[in-house]
Amino acid sequence: MHLTNLFIVAIRALIRNKLRAILTMLGIIIGIASVIAMLALGEGSKRNMREEMSKMGTNMIMVMPNFQRRAGVSLGASSSNVMKMADVIAIRNEATSVSAVSPEIRANGQVIYGNQNTQTTVYGVSQEYMGIKKLIIESGRSFSEQEVKSMAKVCIIGQTVKENLFGVNADPIGLSLRIKNIPFQVIGLFEDKGESGMGQDQDDLIVAPYTTVQRRLAAIDYINGINASAVSEEKSADAKAEVEEILRRTHKLKDSDENDFRVMSQSELMNTFSSIMDSMTYLLGAIACISLLVGGIGIMNIMFVSVTERTREIGLRMSIGGRSRDILMQFLVESIILSILGGIIGILFGYLLAKGGGSLMSIKSYVQTQSVILAFVVCFAIGVFFGWYPAKKASNLNPIDALRYE
Repeated sequence: MHLTNLFIVAIRALIRNKLRAILTMLGIIIGIASVIAMLALGEGSKRNMREEMSKMGTNMIMVMPNFQRRAGVSLGASSSNVMKMADVIAIRNEATSVSAVSPEIRANGQVIYGNQNTQTTVYGVSQEYMGIKKLIIESGRSFSEQEVKSMAKVCIIGQTVKENLFGVNADPIGLSLRIKNIPFQVIGLFEDKGESGMGQDQDDLIVAPYTTVQRRLAAIDYINGINASAVSEEKSADAKAEVEEILRRTHKLKDSDENDFRVMSQSELMNTFSSIMDSMTYLLGAIACISLLVGGIGIMNIMFVSVTERTREIGLRMSIGGRSRDILMQFLVESIILSILGGIIGILFGYLLAKGGGSLMSIKSYVQTQSVILAFVVCFAIGVFFGWYPAKKASNLNPIDALRYE
């Protein structure tokens, strides 16, 4: 039988049983829609995260103390006090691939203004920190070198701190707030940055001179970390290697000693998170594929029912000269059409699902061409795989037995 005739016969058979055909396709529709939506939302989340992290500077280098262990038990990075201002000075003086470097000392606590209060993190840093972290001052000013040396009680606040303490429309410049009961004058206000790619509020912070935070708030002689900028994104790997070499020397580590610090570039961090997001997307896609398997089994069941119902028709076709090959192709084409039609509806439904889910999650979803092509290939394969056995069974029927079938 000609291929066109096979399609016509298959379409007519499906139209005769419209409701059954739609219910058969339901598994394929749900499976394909789930896979398309998962891949689109996963890609959207990944791009959104990379975009947000890029705003922090793609050439940023972060240095943190390594996890300390005692009696085989990890005490966490915060327990380590191996990093000093001498490390910052050494990197600033010796690393040729580094353009800016700043210490970072963190102090958490209650911040009070009048009868308002909020919990936030105070970062003790140098003036270079704002450039490294891409923090832009909307109003007011940054602190000066003299204010760093004199441990001046001045600070720059983020938008969230301003709203929590002073109100949305207030001008906080020149006002005083108290951190751990120590008065600080607000000299600057950062531009709104929103949430980071990891959901962290980047406006909930206070920045002050590192000398002030180290001596007046934290009362420590070490620093919690170092932030630096490579001269360019291409030089990030060189800058990271230079920083590591300098710190190993300043920490007097032997060749056999492990680093008591960790150095990570922003691009490495982005690649790590991208890899995690890819894994999550593929895992969710694999779970969604279970629906496709269920849909394929549904097609096989319905094709068996169809073969049983049309046994006499098969016998009649064979008795007037129909070949086994024609019978096999007739049911196989029917199975493939069911699968591909379900796939097309599933792709449209998946597109709408991705857009709707993206709006709810406040991210832009991306339906990729390769995922649509993959969906078509999978649908065709399901049609062939799950339709082959019922079609083969139909083609192997004995014409006389088929005609006698009640």
